Amino acid sequence: MTAAVLGLSLNLLGIAFAPITTPHLSERFGRSSVYLVSLPIFALFILGAGYSKSFAALAVCRFFAGFFGGPCLVLIEGTFADVWSPRKTVTYYSVLSLASYTGAGCAPIILGYVVPAESWRWTQYVTLMIALAAFLLGVGVPETYPREIVRTRARRGGYKIDLAKAESGVTLAEMAGTTLFTPLAMAVSDPVVVMITTYLALNFAVLFQWFIAVPAVLALTYGFTLHQAGLAFIAAVVGALVSTFTSSSIEGVTNRRSGCTSMANMAPIEYRLVPGMFGSLGLVASLFWIGFSAKPTVHFMVPIVGTGVYVWSSMSILTALVSYIFDAYPAKGTLSALTLMATTRLIFAAWLPLVVIQMIMGLQGQWAYSVFGFLAVPMIAVPIILFIFGPRLRARSRYSASTMSNSKHPTNQLVDQEMQMGSMHH
Repeated sequence: MTAAVLGLSLNLLGIAFAPITTPHLSERFGRSSVYLVSLPIFALFILGAGYSKSFAALAVCRFFAGFFGGPCLVLIEGTFADVWSPRKTVTYYSVLSLASYTGAGCAPIILGYVVPAESWRWTQYVTLMIALAAFLLGVGVPETYPREIVRTRARRGGYKIDLAKAESGVTLAEMAGTTLFTPLAMAVSDPVVVMITTYLALNFAVLFQWFIAVPAVLALTYGFTLHQAGLAFIAAVVGALVSTFTSSSIEGVTNRRSGCTSMANMAPIEYRLVPGMFGSLGLVASLFWIGFSAKPTVHFMVPIVGTGVYVWSSMSILTALVSYIFDAYPAKGTLSALTLMATTRLIFAAWLPLVVIQMIMGLQGQWAYSVFGFLAVPMIAVPIILFIFGPRLRARSRYSASTMSNSKHPTNQLVDQEMQMGSMHH
């Protein structure tokens, strides 16, 4: 069973390197170039996985597919941030999360029919088709990264510019400090980052085990076929859609009540945590719900609906906590925090699916998911603590605006000035 899950786990481990390396590539080459180079390489390794003749070849291709495909997953957050207003951070991140969650949820629905009719290799071929479509859609899409736009205008206009130093670092030592050593230091020294990283690690670990546990539990408990088990993921898609609606609606309400009408009148970022407060309660309830209802004496729709509630909760928590950290620190501190959070949750997401079936068989389903539920209970306090004490905790942090020499706002102002100068040259 462990070997069968390795394809998923190795892919996630490959993606885990992306938060460490991608910011530096994007800084030097822009976002569009990274998309258009990494996506075809990802597709080649997916093709290799589909044609692999041995388990070793499959494992290697899956890992490197994640390694080269990961930058696209990391960069999309930056692309959305480039084009959306910070007043709508929760809304745009919920839309971004919707794409991730529905994509993952639709895969078992589609492949539940394709794989029995063809073979497991079609899991890779379908992915390849989607990657090709994404690449064709991306060709010709304009650059969104402000610094790269300024550099491109300068090259085309034949004039020199003097941009502020890149927040991600210039030398190898600086780059390693920003996305490797500082995140490691934050993991043991910054309470805000520690709480969020821990919560998201648990969240993602449980989220990705569903892809292994749901088909297995439905088959063993209710005799579901592969395509019937795949259809159960419709509940996950519905949960993701509901989360997008509720998170964006809550942001609209909190913006209006706080008088947030412009960039100069931004609502406190603590209000971005509100969807996570509701999601935290739903997360605990759904885990106990699923654990104690997945049995032959209870209708199969009961645990399936519980899975949808879990996805709503999980996505609401992710949207709230990541949206909060986006503006919790100056740019350099934010980048380091996001790197730690992304890498850690991907590592945990890769680990738990490897052992979840053994947990369910050893503890029985109700107690296996009760363990997750009990772990999630203290996490309910995380968004509440950050809502109440977040400003003070961030003010005391060594990575706050008052203690870090690099702040995001002067850099953004300089980029804006340079973009205006570039426009004047045209």
